[in-house]
This record gives sequence, C-alpha cells and structure tokens, in this order.
Amino acid sequence: MGGPLGRVALLLAGVLLIAGCGDASDPLVASSPGSAATGATESAAATGATPRKPDVSPVQLRIPAIQVSTPLVGLGLHEDGTVEVPTNPDRAGWYELGTVPGQPGSSVILGHLDSLDGPAVFAELATLRVGQDVEVGLSDGTTVTFRIRRIATFANADFPADLVYAGSRGQTTLNLVTCGGEYDPDLGGYQANVVVFTRRVAA
Repeated sequence: MGGPLGRVALLLAGVLLIAGCGDASDPLVASSPGSAATGATESAAATGATPRKPDVSPVQLRIPAIQVSTPLVGLGLHEDGTVEVPTNPDRAGWYELGTVPGQPGSSVILGHLDSLDGPAVFAELATLRVGQDVEVGLSDGTTVTFRIRRIATFANADFPADLVYAGSRGQTTLNLVTCGGEYDPDLGGYQANVVVFTRRVAA
C-alpha cells in the first residue's frame, strides 16, 4: 500500500497520521490528511525527545477467525513525519508512539494486504465480522482480548485519522489497519483503507 500521498508535518498541536495504499511492491504507507495526536507523539513533536518505552509492550497478534498469528514489530515515525510500516509483509506492526494494547486509549496495529510475492499478513482482514475476537500477547506473558465492534472501508482522502489514532473516548480500543478498495496502478495502487475497530473484553 503506498501512493501519491502528501507528506506530513510534525506540529506542536500533534502529529497528522493516516494509513494509505499504493502499489503492491510497497503495500502499506502511512501519511496524514487529518490530525490524530497521542500524548506520547505530542510530547515528542513538541520537544524533539524520544518517548520513554513502556514497561510492557505487545509482542504477538492473534486473529483466530482468519488464522493469523504473527509477532509484532514496533513502528515509529520517519524523519518526514510519516508512520513507519513493517518491512516484512508477513508481520504486523504496532504504532509504539501510541497506546499499549490493553491500556486506556487507542492502540493501532498496521499490516500489509499483499506484496509482490502474494497475500500478506492482513490479506483476509476485511472478511472479519463484528463479534469476533482479536488477541494481543504482551511482553509480560499476559494476553489481552478485544472484540470487533465495526469494520469499515474509507477512501484514502477520507481516512479518519482522529478516530483511528485518538478516538477511544476513554475506552480501551485496538484498531487494525490495512489496504482495501480498488487497486488502480495509474493512481498509485489501492484507493482505500480497511479499519477493524475493536474494544477490550473485560477480564
């Protein structure tokens, strides 16, 4: 996923983030037409400092309904302010400047839809259904379970960055993002994003 997406600026008010889509050789790129700052990202943008790493971090993602079980890589920001994406299409990545899955706030995990070699880790993400579960294994050995509440496809230009990256409204949420929609090589690749919205299941 990639495409002719604008670069983003680090602003004192926050960091602008979106996941966009492009050609299959680079199937997941992050950019940002909307504002969606998290506390850690705001602090980093304002001070130039690297946020302190959390004591616990997500290390494994499991989605039983589509037989996904993958280690998670950490994703930060490129120098131009765009969000990093997994270099391996078979691995998903957690946006580590955001919320740790299981803590109050919006956590975001991004994964590729496909690559030049075929389907990638989130190839079947759009086939998920409301009510199915997503599990995140943490570095302390515990597992946090989330239940799918909504699945939506957004055109690249209409990606709701605020909602995805900072729209938890006090809830403990996890949002999964990949490419979707029509693939148009003349326009840079996939023209939409699939977002799976989940909320933590009470222990």
